[in-house]
Amino acid sequence: MMSPAMRRRLPAVVTATLLVAMIVSGYLRYPKFDGQAIYDLFIDNGFLLVAAIGATFVILSGGIDLSVGAVAGFSTMFAAWLIVRQGWTSWLVILIVLAIGTLAGLLMGAAIHYLEIQPFIVTLAGLFLFRGLCFVIDDNSISIRDPFIAGIAEARFQLPGGTSITLSAFIAIAVLAVAAYVLHYMRFGRQVYALGGSEQSALLMGVPVARTKLAVYAVSGFCSAFAGVLYIFYIQSGDPSIGVGLELDAIAAVVIGGTLLTGGTGTVLGTLLGVLVFGMVKTILNFEGTLSSWWVRIFVGSLLLAFILLQRLMVARKTPAPA
Repeated sequence: MMSPAMRRRLPAVVTATLLVAMIVSGYLRYPKFDGQAIYDLFIDNGFLLVAAIGATFVILSGGIDLSVGAVAGFSTMFAAWLIVRQGWTSWLVILIVLAIGTLAGLLMGAAIHYLEIQPFIVTLAGLFLFRGLCFVIDDNSISIRDPFIAGIAEARFQLPGGTSITLSAFIAIAVLAVAAYVLHYMRFGRQVYALGGSEQSALLMGVPVARTKLAVYAVSGFCSAFAGVLYIFYIQSGDPSIGVGLELDAIAAVVIGGTLLTGGTGTVLGTLLGVLVFGMVKTILNFEGTLSSWWVRIFVGSLLLAFILLQRLMVARKTPAPA
């Protein structure tokens, strides 16, 4: 019989097995699939990884955040507007948009906790607000020609075998490492898991529920804005349509990585696996060349449904039968 610990790890194990199978299939099927293709998964999906890390904190706490993509898109547009049209220093602008994202998450968390409004409604309002602000700034993209932005965007580190990786990818991996340390080795991380397990039980255990819930949404807002910054490094521009659907991709990656939608179970390393599977689907379709990009959505949707059913079976097995 499977132990509770093994049952919790089962979705992440399934995801890891699927990822390895996809990578092996890529090596065997496509001659141009090499080590650089693996590094490109981090380069092309660094912003998604950071956004999904923020979503992991929220989902682990038992919440949901639908404003992720809108906050990321607003961060690109607001940063581009300040740098290009107002002449502000780029590194200072980056700090400002990160602060705005954190404050936005904090305010949404406060509305959810103190006004007792469902997270779905509050963050949906945040989605509409920040997406609307994107188009208030400008209906068109704003190209950024800034030495600091260009320097980070073009910085690459050479690796063995003629491969390379960008500084932005390293930054995303660093965010992952910090998040993993916080969740597994700091008191705040234990409080997040306790809150997701049961808010009432967390209160009885002395967990500062209000502070933890606000902090979780602040982390999500920070990561959303940070994803927007990495998007700027990726395309060197701001665009009002950037991040449309990013929140759904982030949630899908989190769930595929083994985090329970009900909260309390999951890891950011599992989220990394979910993001890499998402990236591998796109990579294989690009190498295939004959399939529409919509097959990414079809495959990820099918995969997401399978993992939700797996989670449902896990929860059902955990729940004792009524006497």
